[in-house]
Amino acid sequence: MQAKRQERMLLEHGHATRKTHSKPIIIFLSSLSLTTPLPSIACFYLFFSPSPSRLFSYSFPELPRQTLQPPSEAGEAGGVASREGRGLLSLGSAPSAARAWPDQDGGSHGVAARSFLAAARPQTEATEIVLKAQILAGGRGKGVFSSGLKGGVHLMKDPKEVGKLAEQMIGYNLITKQTPKDGVKVKKVMVAEALNISRETYFAILMDRACNGPVLVGSPAGGVDIEEVAATSPELIFKEEIDIFEGVKDTQALRLAENLGFKGPLKQQAADQIKKLYSLFLKIDATQVEVNPFGETPEGQVVCFDAKINFDDNAEFRQKEIFAMDDKSENEPIENEAALYDLKYIGLDGNIACFVNGAGLAMATCDIISLNGGKPANFLDLGGGVKEAQVYQAFKLLTADPKVEAILVNIFGGIVNCAIIANGITKACRELELKVPLVVRLEGTNVHEAQRILNESGLPITSASDLEDAAKKAVASVAKN
Repeated sequence: MQAKRQERMLLEHGHATRKTHSKPIIIFLSSLSLTTPLPSIACFYLFFSPSPSRLFSYSFPELPRQTLQPPSEAGEAGGVASREGRGLLSLGSAPSAARAWPDQDGGSHGVAARSFLAAARPQTEATEIVLKAQILAGGRGKGVFSSGLKGGVHLMKDPKEVGKLAEQMIGYNLITKQTPKDGVKVKKVMVAEALNISRETYFAILMDRACNGPVLVGSPAGGVDIEEVAATSPELIFKEEIDIFEGVKDTQALRLAENLGFKGPLKQQAADQIKKLYSLFLKIDATQVEVNPFGETPEGQVVCFDAKINFDDNAEFRQKEIFAMDDKSENEPIENEAALYDLKYIGLDGNIACFVNGAGLAMATCDIISLNGGKPANFLDLGGGVKEAQVYQAFKLLTADPKVEAILVNIFGGIVNCAIIANGITKACRELELKVPLVVRLEGTNVHEAQRILNESGLPITSASDLEDAAKKAVASVAKN
């Protein structure tokens, strides 16, 4: 939700400006600060590299902490710093990521970015190295490890220091403002060339409902919380609406580069990068490409230092290589199990389980439970083409959560047949010997048949006339317990 709120703030403020960019080789995941937990959006942070031959990474799976495994001579990396979370896509291998987005000639997309280095190699030309713990949470720089080490991001001059710091990261939990109180176990770290930044700006490509297409958003105030900039200094937010058929025009790219404060030859560099990023945005079916900071170096280079990309789940069928790199190792086990049955599950901290079809209806159900004094225990979306087996598995997942004290089923049958839902409910109640109160609100296709099935089942199922009635009955059933 936070990412969506950020998009709205950026789009509501600012001046007329537009998009840019295309074709980089995308290789590395970095820290997450703004995410959308909705199942319909897949997102992750990553970096861009201009040269796949210079790409290396470290993965320290369950190796002894002192052990560093540099890439092979062929440049194959053991794995990429990858992270993930609810409804998020996380990359797991740099070389495969590089192959996922080649340009038409099979080479690099040309977006300027830092290089990823094999820090254990003494011949590295990097004057400074950055080591980052890889978990799906923001605030890593100010985080604390269970080992006592402070900070999940460290800079160093000597490559030999990588091992000493890595052994205090790998296998330990990193606690940040976005992790659970016990933190998240670090299994991978990222080693990259640290570049000096002489100036930072912000650049993003977003989909905007108001203009029915993509919008370029930029600000000369980069490297900071862009939401705060949009709220306190809206005059520093610039926008350019893009005609999806014409793409980014040279005049738009140059105008935005100028508004971001790039001068002299850097202005053309920035404009070229913007156009290439826009090309990338289209090729990978992104819904958002955010580069922060989009900056310049003392040597006069425009570089994408850090970035986040959101993918459209609906494009998975033609972005198979990207989605095949999804790393589910940090997901909650229940989320992975739900995905096996095409269910979207997000655990919350309440005690009333929500069983719905459609993300919008799920959010509305969670909200109305809260408005009536209850707390939702989860966000479980059945989707459209549901079958009885999925209903059964959904109940199995919900009842396995010890926090659940009641279940609220809220189905609006459009393409969903309510009778199928009813048959699945009754089967699950009997076979799982349901012990918690069950409130059911059904509406839409074949609802009368569904109500007959429930009424004649002889099971202790409470029917509700509408969503408000269902929420009140679910909250009341918990209070009785």
